[in-house]
Amino acid sequence: MKNKKQPYSPSLDMGTHNMDRRKFLNQTVKAAIGTGIAMGLPSIVPSSVFGSSAPSNRINVAAIGAGRISRGHDMPGVWKHAHAQIMAVCDVDSKRAAEGQKLVNEFYTKRDGKPFDGVKVYTDYRELLLNKDIDAVLISTPDHSHAMIGVAAARAGKHIYMQKPASLTIAEGRVMTNVINQTAVKFQIGSQQRSAEQFRYAAELVRNGRIGDLKNVYVGLPGDPPGGNKNEMPIPAGFDYNMWLGSTPDVFYTEERVHPQKDYSRPGWLRCEQFGAGMITGWGSHHIDSAHWGMGMEKSGPVEIWCDKVEFNTGGLWDVHGIFRTGARYKNGVTMAVSNEFPNGIKFEGTKGWIFVSRGDYQATSSDPTKPGEQAKKIDASDPKILTSVIGEKEFHFTISSDHHGNWLEAIRDNKSTIAPVDEAHRSCSACLLHHISMKLKRKLQWNPEKEQFVNDAEATAMLSRTQRKGFEVK
Repeated sequence: MKNKKQPYSPSLDMGTHNMDRRKFLNQTVKAAIGTGIAMGLPSIVPSSVFGSSAPSNRINVAAIGAGRISRGHDMPGVWKHAHAQIMAVCDVDSKRAAEGQKLVNEFYTKRDGKPFDGVKVYTDYRELLLNKDIDAVLISTPDHSHAMIGVAAARAGKHIYMQKPASLTIAEGRVMTNVINQTAVKFQIGSQQRSAEQFRYAAELVRNGRIGDLKNVYVGLPGDPPGGNKNEMPIPAGFDYNMWLGSTPDVFYTEERVHPQKDYSRPGWLRCEQFGAGMITGWGSHHIDSAHWGMGMEKSGPVEIWCDKVEFNTGGLWDVHGIFRTGARYKNGVTMAVSNEFPNGIKFEGTKGWIFVSRGDYQATSSDPTKPGEQAKKIDASDPKILTSVIGEKEFHFTISSDHHGNWLEAIRDNKSTIAPVDEAHRSCSACLLHHISMKLKRKLQWNPEKEQFVNDAEATAMLSRTQRKGFEVK
């Protein structure tokens, strides 16, 4: 898509249906698209078919996961759009599910100036996916359940907005990607930096040669502290802990392994390797994704990965990596260094200068591990003139998006591509997981990004997947 690009402006920040409706949609879709309609096609029809006032333009959304990210970021990102409505909330913790329902009902009551009590509540996502009136889902659950729920949602014909990272392992990420590509659903990974002006502009400057030939990329991430209480605790009433564990091993409950019971502060599962890989995927999925944009590698991955140093947290419950530095080489010759000792952001280094880009003071939630005032500039360069460069009409441009949730909803409504589709989400996540595998093995690895295989390395190959509990397999 070609868009005439203006110079970057630092002032801009990222910034119940019935059966009659179902019958109407089904009949109209068949008439408009023909008899070759695929099974599982979601009910939203492009606005070009019906016009802007069509009843099908209201997108019924369900929130799967009602914790910190859902309440503070994902549900507000949807409910601010008049053509979408959150009609259901689901969480394996019944207390959180009920509180999520209350939150959404209160928002619509305040917005519309009249009582609203139309949000359904679920504690099992599988039951929610059976509701044919739901068009799309937000998946704002712990990392280890993303692929499992994503596969089920795609097979149920629901459009998907998924928090990053896309998967716990490269193998399950590939399964999910293949399933989604076999359906008509619109998928958006929550890499909201793709909808932030400074990240798009930085990548466009690099792709259009403003710093010469790109040579090196430096990715700085936040860190995670050690700690965590290992004492076994009773499972809270109304919490389906077995479902929460999902595909991961059966281990005893303790609050700091899961999420706080009294508030919505940052949960302990983020710091447990059983459920994720730590900041290498937590923020790496954002920054490496943005780095891939600038490198032109968003559809590929590294060919070589190594670990220069790493420390894993010990002594407490939390066991993800601490201080680390890893590296990677891509087939275009560009090298990438990733470390939580670098400034939080991305530095592109070329033969004629450099560009640095970060979130600045932006926070997705108030409990993000970085605080206002602690961040670097949103965008900087070796020469200030680089940042006043106008990207010409015939130069390379990314699709412009200023609202990540809005871009997803627009893609559903108008049958367009999202700005962060599943194939690229999988590639960004895979790169992060490759860095994590190099941390675990502490040696250089050779990778074939086309085949998604390690080269002659059985030990590394075994780490492409994990044993999954029966009944929760991603397949």
